[in-house]
Amino acid sequence: MTERLFDDEARRYDALLVVSFGGPEAPEDVMPFLDNVLRGRDVPAAAKARVAERYARFGGVSPINAHTRAFVRALRTCLRESGLQLPVYWGNRNWKPMLEDTLRRMAADGVRDAIAFVTSSFSSYSGCRQYREDLHRAAAALDAPPRIDKLRQHWNHPGFVDAVTDRVRTAFNEAEPDAALLFTAHSLPVAMAACADYQAQLREACGLVANNVGVDRWRLAYQSASGGRQPWLQPNVETALRQVRDDGYAGVVVAPIGFVCDHLEVVLDLDVEARRSAAALGVEVTRAATVGTHPAYVGMVRDLVVERCTANSRRPSLGVAGPMPDFCAASCCLSGAAGPALPALCGAQ
Repeated sequence: MTERLFDDEARRYDALLVVSFGGPEAPEDVMPFLDNVLRGRDVPAAAKARVAERYARFGGVSPINAHTRAFVRALRTCLRESGLQLPVYWGNRNWKPMLEDTLRRMAADGVRDAIAFVTSSFSSYSGCRQYREDLHRAAAALDAPPRIDKLRQHWNHPGFVDAVTDRVRTAFNEAEPDAALLFTAHSLPVAMAACADYQAQLREACGLVANNVGVDRWRLAYQSASGGRQPWLQPNVETALRQVRDDGYAGVVVAPIGFVCDHLEVVLDLDVEARRSAAALGVEVTRAATVGTHPAYVGMVRDLVVERCTANSRRPSLGVAGPMPDFCAASCCLSGAAGPALPALCGAQ
């Protein structure tokens, strides 16, 4: 049977569900949060304690939940001002509001058909399929869960590219003259990356943004690798910063294109550790803001909702890859681990 990847029917939804990673908001949240993040993984207690120490440096608070709240508020305003009477719910993978609790509340509110927006722009197991597994698991825990579709990945949507471009332009206005441009994204295990178009998508998106800001040469580095025995995507940020220094640049704009809002990995790995490494190299870092609540990015989500509510809609995209599918293929974003894939919602079957 041929997989149906695009939905050309006009859909009607009762609600929009924002699905995010989640993060602790108090010191007592950190260990339970990490229990959720690391569930099913053989992580030594000492390694878990080292991760907890990273959060302790910021008072046990990750900025991600506050940023997601601001995004949800901006999205509600955007939908209302556009005449879309669509309630917006929010559920996380790893911390409150947990996805299962949000789906339970949606069902109690009478939501039968929902469209989900996952706050991860690029295709990978951790950024796509794992969220679909989370949705399946949360729905399976309820007697009568809402039916859920998922908005397509948006890494090459004009709204996302325009928002990143604006953030990078702003950073260049504040940076050293003739600064270099360094994009960053979360590193992945090489085996996981081999099961998705993550790297190719990142390279194309970086090229689109660099072209918009008039930069011919740029680099892409991977940050926040979790270590362990398996190899992770390289180069890391420190290596890339040394290359920037060796190329003769006194300044660099660092653009975390792989993150839509500030995670702990952004504020610690870039704002603290990368900045310290760059200072030792004699390179001045100017960090571009994440897209966050940029109007082009928030408006993109509205447009993606309208797209799914319209029959035979136009699906805008930039670059050569074309629009991402509405339904994920069976082979989409597998984990790279041995054994059968877990059940997931929003697939082509």
